[in-house]
Amino acid sequence: MFGKLGDMMGKLNEMKAKAEEVKRKLDDSIVEVDGAGGDIKIKLTGNRLIKEISITPSLQHSDNSELVEQLVVTLNKALEKANALNEKEMKEVAGSMLPGLM
Repeated sequence: MFGKLGDMMGKLNEMKAKAEEVKRKLDDSIVEVDGAGGDIKIKLTGNRLIKEISITPSLQHSDNSELVEQLVVTLNKALEKANALNEKEMKEVAGSMLPGLM
């Protein structure tokens, strides 16, 4: 009985280590998205931390509500892309550790 429990604990520790490895990989992965016809550029990590936002001067001098609207649209696109990357990486780890479940 303890042999199986030990095996399970070993698998859980291995899974935890793999998840930490993926987290570090996602911290180093950068997702880039352009919006507003290229006037807004956003970079964030695979763990969805914003690293950089750049807005062209032409958009900065336009109507503030337009800028906010375009920024929200672009941020949502960037988050969607980062979420997809994050989900893909986590599924790969889970699938390799728990074959047949994913």
